[in-house]
Amino acid sequence: MAKRKSVYVCQECGYRSPKWAGRCPECGAWGSLVEEVLREGRSNKNPRSSWVTPTVSKPLPIREVGKDREERFLTGIGEFDRVTGGGVVKGSVALVSGEPGIGKSTFLLQISSIFAKRGKALYVTAEESPQQVALRADRLGIDEDNLLILSENNLEEIEKHIKEIKPNFVVFDSIQTLYLPYIESSAGSVSQVRESTAFITNLCKGMGITAFIVGHVTKEGNIAGPKVLEHIVDAVFQFEGDRGYNFRIFKSLKNRFGSTGELAVFEMTDRGLREVPNPSEFFLSERPKGKPGSVIFAGIEGSRPILLEVQALVTRAIFTTPQRRAKGISPNRLSIIVAVLEKELGIPLRNFDVFVNVVGGVKVDEPAVDLPVATAIASSYYERPVKESIAVFGEIGLTGEVRRVKLEELRLREAEKNGLEVVSDVKRVEEIPEKLLV
Repeated sequence: MAKRKSVYVCQECGYRSPKWAGRCPECGAWGSLVEEVLREGRSNKNPRSSWVTPTVSKPLPIREVGKDREERFLTGIGEFDRVTGGGVVKGSVALVSGEPGIGKSTFLLQISSIFAKRGKALYVTAEESPQQVALRADRLGIDEDNLLILSENNLEEIEKHIKEIKPNFVVFDSIQTLYLPYIESSAGSVSQVRESTAFITNLCKGMGITAFIVGHVTKEGNIAGPKVLEHIVDAVFQFEGDRGYNFRIFKSLKNRFGSTGELAVFEMTDRGLREVPNPSEFFLSERPKGKPGSVIFAGIEGSRPILLEVQALVTRAIFTTPQRRAKGISPNRLSIIVAVLEKELGIPLRNFDVFVNVVGGVKVDEPAVDLPVATAIASSYYERPVKESIAVFGEIGLTGEVRRVKLEELRLREAEKNGLEVVSDVKRVEEIPEKLLV
């Protein structure tokens, strides 16, 4: 009988340790070391496994390497095709992540039905039963003969079915529930997730199959599993949004065949996800008019301009330490803006609670949101609404100056298209009450 041996693997970075520790010495994560069982005398690696699929057998001059354009498939969902870089590339492998219940499985079932009209599509469900998937398909009005459902967790068995069926498109739902028998650890562990993704990538690229892999996220919103998982696949997409709203945001985090940072907005309906062609109008449809603390932000997501509503609420603090709460922007950035406003405008915000929200559950990372946040805070504090039909953007420096940001022309055109005027002559935060507030 083979001797069993344990090793502790960090579920965040993949660090391996012979002993358990409360904190990973590699990435610093607490409580992330999980025991995995190994067997001596038996390799834990698949001899066919490789993270890089070779395309040439010998070095060639770059001018001799084929320059044929990659073959793409347009789904007919304009927003999805734009985020993917102009359609899904044949033979590519993409990872789609998001919180539970956000709509990943629903959307990929819709995409599968579109591919099933052009050839065979296989939906591998490792979490749900075929009956559950069929009920969802019936609700979505999907009834394609070429859309096949397979309920299986063992990737070696799945490989047999794929080689027999020879589909053009495969969905694996999800990578955390799939496993390879020759890996001793349980499904969802770092070893299983890494090797399973490499196995799927090599299989699909070797057969020219387009594949989408569903991935879970951690409580921090990051993709579960080792970071190398994102390097193995060709593209990484993420669903965002609050489940309390009817819309979902589809973001490109990595794309070897297009630009990253692209964003698409979908509305969740009883017939599945429906694209929203004009997200700016959609996000501003319920904006209150003439109310203090609300301002329109002309932002950029990837290469796309989008108008969002930024709200702020300033109330007198009840406790000794005032609260600083932010949703949609970095809390650290909010603290900096509050400090600049307090010094440059003389607002005693140390005695007030400040709450900031980017309406709709959108997360904004660009520095151009600084000026809208400062304007919303000043508007709420002074009880003066922002001037009608204006949008603002700009980065705020620590000395109170308003700096220029990228792609200003795109922001201007998006504002004009929606009947708004962008205010660009604010040079310092001291000018906010005079130039932006009523």
